[in-house]
Amino acid sequence: MELKTGKFKPEYAGKLNFYLSAVDDLLKGDGDNASIGIILCKEKNKLVAEYSLKDISKPIGVSEYKLLEQIPNELKGSLPTIEEIEDEMER
Repeated sequence: MELKTGKFKPEYAGKLNFYLSAVDDLLKGDGDNASIGIILCKEKNKLVAEYSLKDISKPIGVSEYKLLEQIPNELKGSLPTIEEIEDEMER
């Protein structure tokens, strides 16, 4: 997974394709499925993303994300507290 802070660029697809090839060759076991790549960008142009992925044979998706000022109420109970994260990091 790649998280980008700006607009999607076509070279991101090639770079992620390289990473997926390396992971599949070096880390994937016989019973594992092919790796899936996800590129999250602050902005994307659908046409540019489609052309960038058109001839790549590995499964890669491109999507946008939006930053929120507050955590939505429906997610608050399912996320760890700051204390839980700090305790986990100290282990």
